[in-house]
Amino acid sequence: MKARPAPKRDTHPVRRFILASTLTCLGAALSHMAYANTASGTYQQFCASCHGKNLDGGLGPSLIDDEWKHGADAASIAKSINKGIPTAGMPAWERALDANQVRALIIYIQEEQKRAKLSKKSKASSTGGVYKSELHNFTVEKFVDLPGIIWSISTLNNNTFIATIKDGRLFTITNGKAQEITGVPKVWNHSQAGMLEVMPHPDYAKNGWIYLSYVDEISSMLSSKGMTAIVRGKIKGNKWVEEQQIFKTDESFYLSGGVHFGSRFAFKDDYLFFSIGERGRQDDAQDLSLPNGKIHRIHSEGSIPKDNPFVNNKNAYPTIWSYGHRNTQGLAIHPVTGDLWETEHGPRGGDEVNIINPALNYGWPVITYGMNYNGTPMDATTHKEGMEQPLHYWVPSIATGGIDFYQGDAFPKWQNSLLASGMGSQELHRVSINDKHDAVTGDEILFKGLGRVRDVLSAPDGLIYVALNPNGGAPGAIYVLKPAK
Repeated sequence: MKARPAPKRDTHPVRRFILASTLTCLGAALSHMAYANTASGTYQQFCASCHGKNLDGGLGPSLIDDEWKHGADAASIAKSINKGIPTAGMPAWERALDANQVRALIIYIQEEQKRAKLSKKSKASSTGGVYKSELHNFTVEKFVDLPGIIWSISTLNNNTFIATIKDGRLFTITNGKAQEITGVPKVWNHSQAGMLEVMPHPDYAKNGWIYLSYVDEISSMLSSKGMTAIVRGKIKGNKWVEEQQIFKTDESFYLSGGVHFGSRFAFKDDYLFFSIGERGRQDDAQDLSLPNGKIHRIHSEGSIPKDNPFVNNKNAYPTIWSYGHRNTQGLAIHPVTGDLWETEHGPRGGDEVNIINPALNYGWPVITYGMNYNGTPMDATTHKEGMEQPLHYWVPSIATGGIDFYQGDAFPKWQNSLLASGMGSQELHRVSINDKHDAVTGDEILFKGLGRVRDVLSAPDGLIYVALNPNGGAPGAIYVLKPAK
């Protein structure tokens, strides 16, 4: 068979110039369309001419200061955008912008407000090494370095801490010296997957059980998949021994994506609560037949409680306690009420604080206070019947990690406050709660800019320990907050 000749290249200079110019213009047009659909693009198109390119004011007032005559909360901003302010010469945009665009624009403005406020503050708001908060002054001192990304910290007793390293390692720390524990489960160290939570059983002093969550992997020639799994074991002579599988899904539930594994623990009596993120498949969070996007409850030895809310539903995963969660990376039991508190990642904006109750739907992805990471609108729906509202949410996101309730004598005015870590924001927050312990009354940033805060621990010695990782990831270190005058 005679070979087909290769097509001739058009060498005509004018035609080649026209083609190249057309492709360049088309690419530019597509890029402009994509930008125009983002929140920042919407702002530049509709708002910048009056409020300034950088939101700092012009014909109209600044949007990044604290002087909002018509309200700075989300509902007030939405009203101003939609209905306009005729007396101030601001037009109504409700016919030009849909509800999703307005919601994304509000998030963008709130992000810029916070960015402007933080730029006026010092990196960590400290003077001479002393941090000044609303109720206590304190120092932040390095406790120990660890050779990797620290994911979780806990205590085994008054003298010994334990920490996981995301790449699959486990360390104990005694008298400031770290010792690696060998023989731990092999993990899938991929993207957000790896060795995750560590926590001793409440009766550890008697039974010696330590619990680990990690991402278990199955692989083939074509791909690797993983899912959150839980084991418990004991440490003897710096070795992980007597391992028992506590939770593991059927491999049919394993997914190839490398995000949103959840994995935090909370113990209450003989029950173990744990989280699994929706693994980047947001609609799965509403599907009761799937384990991802849920908070689960099992007995400490791994059996399923007979009074779990969906245990008798043949179409539901039996360990589910609550659903509609994006990626829960904070769980803690309130020391007074015994309620289960939770923090979870929103998308861009909308990280949440919730009290978790059985069988309830926490809304993701149907309702959210966030938008897509690329700045495009997601959905304007923040409320829906049958779905729970958060007690508190962060816009912009702080990328919340581990949480703990403060219990101790070193900072008495912080008693029962919720300590919440922020990775992306590099912040440690103190969330204050009302006397009934069922509502958030304030949110204070204790420090900022020292590194990605992955976990926080109220330790038996009354001090507060935090896992800090640099933006590059590793190595990390545990720091301790101590009272100061």
